[in-house]
Amino acid sequence: MSETPRVGIPEQLAARMSMAEQHEYLRERHARPKVSRRTALAGGLVAAGAAGTAGALISGTANASPSPTLATDAATAKVDGSLVAPFGRHLAFGADPKTQMRVSWQVPFAVKSPYLRVGLTPWELSRKFEAEVRTLHTPSLGRKLPEVDQYYLHVALDGLKPGTTYYYGVGHAGFDPGDPHRLGTLGTFRTAPAAPEKFVFTAFGDQGVSYHALANDQVILGQNPSFHLHAGDICYADSSGHGKESDTYDARVWDTFLAQTETVAKSVPWMVTTGNHDMEAWYSPNGYGGQAARWSLPENGFDPENSPGVYSFAYGNVGVVALDANDVSYEIPANKGYSDGKQTAWLDKRLGEMRARKDIDFLVVFFHHCMYSTSTHASDGGVRDAWLSLFTKHQVDLVINGHNHVYERTDAIKGGEVGKPVPIGETTDPTRDGIVYVTAGGAGKDLYGFPVGVKDSYEGAVDDRESILSFHWTKLRLPDPDTVEWSRVRYTGFSFLAVEASAGASPRLKVSALAENGERIDHFDIVRSK
Repeated sequence: MSETPRVGIPEQLAARMSMAEQHEYLRERHARPKVSRRTALAGGLVAAGAAGTAGALISGTANASPSPTLATDAATAKVDGSLVAPFGRHLAFGADPKTQMRVSWQVPFAVKSPYLRVGLTPWELSRKFEAEVRTLHTPSLGRKLPEVDQYYLHVALDGLKPGTTYYYGVGHAGFDPGDPHRLGTLGTFRTAPAAPEKFVFTAFGDQGVSYHALANDQVILGQNPSFHLHAGDICYADSSGHGKESDTYDARVWDTFLAQTETVAKSVPWMVTTGNHDMEAWYSPNGYGGQAARWSLPENGFDPENSPGVYSFAYGNVGVVALDANDVSYEIPANKGYSDGKQTAWLDKRLGEMRARKDIDFLVVFFHHCMYSTSTHASDGGVRDAWLSLFTKHQVDLVINGHNHVYERTDAIKGGEVGKPVPIGETTDPTRDGIVYVTAGGAGKDLYGFPVGVKDSYEGAVDDRESILSFHWTKLRLPDPDTVEWSRVRYTGFSFLAVEASAGASPRLKVSALAENGERIDHFDIVRSK
């Protein structure tokens, strides 16, 4: 939807409010006593370190990122731990995928002494690390909805061996994943190799909870990806985001989402960034307190505490950068300018550092709002004005967006125009031709379409057009008409992106788009001139 979630705020008032003002409004309306971080620590809920063998190769800690701004009571275990099963496991890399992994999960009730076990075989999980608990309290933010307390647990594993498969289990007092009868609850992960080698990663945006979202997850699992990129609008816990009193924000949808995603995310690092529906005003002034509680992501962005969806990492010969487009969007300005330019300055520096590395051949950037699309939301002039020149300066190779619930892929774009047509199956060189932009917003939420009279055009059903009448958003939050020639592939269906990266003498990205039934709808290659 085009509106930012503003649950419980009158529509005309919300339209004039920033995300910080919405947060303040909701906090005053649903005020309750606050519990300090110190009180929570005293209650034994947040583990401060690792419990394990001295001198072990692996080091683990309760994640060091601060707790989001919350109004919550200290939780105490009220249910026998043997009756409480962890769920919603999801992995993420630290800043160095060769040696760092973050393991996160959820429990339906408060538990005592949560921890993670890890080892090289499923029957020898001798290393045990205490977990941090991040508790979210959500009042009733919609009609007939209950108050909700959610418990998210996190462990940061450092000092791992590159290119190694690890087994892990999560538990708490009364539930030991190391018990023989609980071996079925174990998960695995694999660290990045020490030297670049061929691998696959996948990507999409705008997932939510649905049969189609689950179907996409299962086809993704079949690609055996080394990691997955989620370009925002993760869960859709808000019902519509229209900013009306009838809207609801149901925090329990996150429980369903994480349970749905666990089949993949328990073994594939699920690297998320923020979309407009991920600004949840109740939790913090910029709306990202909920994300900070639920996810543990690389803490190397411009402000990891307040902007957890901005970070970077390198895997093999590919450098990946995650951005928060809410900071620069003209279409949806609730968080516009909140970083005061710091994110864009960080991006310039980080892209420069990655491009200078001899072990990185390709740069991939992903964020939510579309830089080039003809679907419902069209293109956001804000992301173009803020970042397009930097992508050109540092020769970014591939840009992945969500926001529009379709698949659309451009030709190579250079200077705002088609630098080179890239029909299905062709090859492009960003050093010469420009950058290809992919909208991969068909993860599972209700689909959008294309302008009237514009047909889908994909592998097996090509319908090339010389031009399409579209628009881009301006600073005045108005659509400015465009006649564009760069829309090469269009598919109104649930889908995702799969990218095979190869290193060596002739590095290459083989980019494919797959429908939820596994059929290929697009493919092209990216190479770079030496």
